[in-house]
Amino acid sequence: SLFRLKDLEVPKLRDSDVHVKMLAAPINPADINMIQGTYAILSPLPAVGGNEGVGEVLEVGSRVSALKPGDWVVPADAGLGTWRTRGVFPEEMLLKVPRDIPVLCAATLSVNPCTAFRMLTDFETLAPGDSVIQNAANSGVGQAVIQIARASGVKTINVVRDRPDLPQLVERLMALGADHVVTEEMLRKPEMKDIFKGTPKPRLALNCVGGKSTTEMLRHLQPKGTMVTYGGMAKQPVMVPVSAFIFRDVRLRGFWMTQWRKDHAQDQESMAGMMDALCQLIRRGQLTAPACTEVPLQDYGAALEASMKPFVSSKQILLL
Repeated sequence: SLFRLKDLEVPKLRDSDVHVKMLAAPINPADINMIQGTYAILSPLPAVGGNEGVGEVLEVGSRVSALKPGDWVVPADAGLGTWRTRGVFPEEMLLKVPRDIPVLCAATLSVNPCTAFRMLTDFETLAPGDSVIQNAANSGVGQAVIQIARASGVKTINVVRDRPDLPQLVERLMALGADHVVTEEMLRKPEMKDIFKGTPKPRLALNCVGGKSTTEMLRHLQPKGTMVTYGGMAKQPVMVPVSAFIFRDVRLRGFWMTQWRKDHAQDQESMAGMMDALCQLIRRGQLTAPACTEVPLQDYGAALEASMKPFVSSKQILLL
């Protein structure tokens, strides 16, 4: 295996450093892609895995003003290496989060909910009653999209792969606030018309699959609507019929949270505004952590394996 558990010395705390005790860190698809070397950012080796998680500040250097011992922090950017019990990080690599939100919500806050929030905000101006369609709706981002959309009165049409436990999955997504859950196969069926009797055609489609799934989803997009691609789980290109461009003038865009953070590194307000909005939703019970399986760090091997199985509806979270 590429992985081993190692004991390292904690480096000395410099003036602008923060010593953090990690509490919990999830295993996300992008973490696996980074390890496989298929991601756009790769850490120089040897590296610590994990791009997301929550920790508690133990001590701070003399020049650190925004953080104090006892504060909870999450990574400000990808590549922090969160699968560890302790770390010493420069202050600017960390963002403070409130301690009154559940630890699993904090551990899974900085990637999926932020991605969902930005995609729902930055591409189309959605009003209450508007609708969004998304594939892989049971993913971490998908679950966040359902809940954030629900909180702002936007309807969701959620596409999932057919699977043995489909009724349970549909029930779970409906409980999160999904308006409609359909399988990939249903996208082609005339019954889709029934959905659009009560729900307007979506102005926004969110795609993290690619291939046929995308083409089928595009059929239902309103003229001049936007499809945002943020992943490619089918490992196939996005195929768009010429007619969708000519007769419906659909827009195709891409989104990568890491790039958004780079572009907004100097713009503390939009970062803080997003984090505040998400924490408010969490406090109100309108945004929950995705379905999680908690695993102690020493069982990391089993957790990594489980995170790569197909049809897994539970996110592996390392408890540190």
